[in-house]
Amino acid sequence: MALALLSRLHCPLKRAQLLLLCLGIAYLMAGSILLMQRSNIRVAQPSFPVFPPLLAIAAPPTTLWTAGLGVRGRSRWAAVQSVSNGRAKVEQQWPTSRSLGVQHLHRHWFHSTLPESPEDGSPVRKKDNHQGAYIGCFLHSASKQALGGILLYDLRKMTSSLCQDTCSESGYQFAGLEYGAECHCGNRINSQQAPEEDCSLACRGEKGYPCGGVGRLSIYKVQEQFPGHRKFRNVHQRGCFKLMNDTINTFPIHALQANLTAQSCIETCTDKELPLAVFKKPHCFCTWTSSLFSLNQQSGQQCAENAGLNHTKNSTATSTKEQNYYQVYHTPVLDSRCKERMFLPQRSNSLVALSSFPGAGNTWVRHLIELMTGYYTGSFYFDGTLYSRGFKGEKDFWRNGRSICVKTHESGEREIEMYNSAILLIRNPYRSLMAEFNRKCAGHLGHATDAQWKSKEWPEFVSSYAPWWASHALSWLKFGHHLLVVHYEDLQRELLPQLRLITAFLNITPTEERLICAQNNQDGYFKRPGSQQPSFDPFTPHMRQTIDTFIRTVDQALQSRNFSRLPGQYLPR
Repeated sequence: MALALLSRLHCPLKRAQLLLLCLGIAYLMAGSILLMQRSNIRVAQPSFPVFPPLLAIAAPPTTLWTAGLGVRGRSRWAAVQSVSNGRAKVEQQWPTSRSLGVQHLHRHWFHSTLPESPEDGSPVRKKDNHQGAYIGCFLHSASKQALGGILLYDLRKMTSSLCQDTCSESGYQFAGLEYGAECHCGNRINSQQAPEEDCSLACRGEKGYPCGGVGRLSIYKVQEQFPGHRKFRNVHQRGCFKLMNDTINTFPIHALQANLTAQSCIETCTDKELPLAVFKKPHCFCTWTSSLFSLNQQSGQQCAENAGLNHTKNSTATSTKEQNYYQVYHTPVLDSRCKERMFLPQRSNSLVALSSFPGAGNTWVRHLIELMTGYYTGSFYFDGTLYSRGFKGEKDFWRNGRSICVKTHESGEREIEMYNSAILLIRNPYRSLMAEFNRKCAGHLGHATDAQWKSKEWPEFVSSYAPWWASHALSWLKFGHHLLVVHYEDLQRELLPQLRLITAFLNITPTEERLICAQNNQDGYFKRPGSQQPSFDPFTPHMRQTIDTFIRTVDQALQSRNFSRLPGQYLPR
């Protein structure tokens, strides 16, 4: 009897054990998925939109057209590129600090998505043949930054020379490298020195030279240049302003020099880490941005006229008048108020797209919008490089409603209709195609070589991407709700008027300080340096004939929908 009872219970008990095992596995899988979502490490194959049949224009490429050039993942879940050679090695022992350990894990994930560089296993030696002087290894953390200026990031090609040149052009005296790929700039060192062995990681693009460590910076003093000859990026003339003496006396820095020039005044204020240089020979004042220097306060050519009067014999009568007029310049230093950005205080139920064809300047416009509004922009994708350079909205889920607008290159009907409104950014296709090809070949800031322009990948790229340029614009014109069309060239030519249109579309009223921030730092740090171009025209007559047809088609579509037509330089009419 007992045996029969046990026999009957045996089968249900086995089933219960199997059920519990399945439930345990499901629980672990659910926890893993949740953890991955919270850390935004989402891995999947890129998905490409299906385009509507618009004027018989071909859809964008759906395959990896060459192994040598990466394809921009256009799915929100395509967070990580595939790796052919496995994970990158870590050359330093795991830190004992918990905060450094988390930082190590975060950055190790970025580096593990890349092929291993040949220098990773090389011994690190001190730099001895570069322009700047090596200072040493210094502590660096979020709460105590060794260098408080800009941050640049290059996962593949960071070198100490590149970092030093960038910091020098941006007006900084010190360049610091961290974790082999991050470049920090500043005019003063704000932390204590660390043991030299803590900075044992090699630069990603340079064999055998120290590039910091986890929470450690290898700091270099950039090469000194002769006063008056330093070359800066992001220096702009603000204008001529009438300023009273009691106002001038409140400025924190004043320099007096008989042979003072505007260039030397800019250098002085840059070294003092102040964003504005106020100049009238022989006086140089340095200060922060304020409403004193608003656009409607400018005095036109008064400074130039007064400068001319200085050389006349009969200038005594005008000396009292002219002493109130000063030339104001923006230095490369970013005002601390420009750095203050945050997510929207309340989640928005309205999704605004910032849509463009790749290479049309989407990152640049995001930079300008964040400067103008003080709010982060989001992205349909995830780009670790952009996140590391300050675009914190990259890591936020794009439908959360916490970003002022969302970057996208999608152009399928379903993807377009997910947004309540959209800013459609259009750029000359010739420029867009070259910019995107440069990005694929050499990253956000590099340039393709002549050999790459002459390779078979370039004509394949044009034949695939040129139709997509037209399809993208036509799809948004057809399916988009509440559109604002912005032409890249108009934004370059009339920056502030165009930015006012964009912020009005976003229901934001920017402050005068924000306007100054945007104008002062309009280039950002994703503009390719110089104007390096291929030594020959990469567009064949057949390519130009095809692209010109697409230009006419998009121009007609804009005109038929009462939007501003394409700029005249696209194609002579």
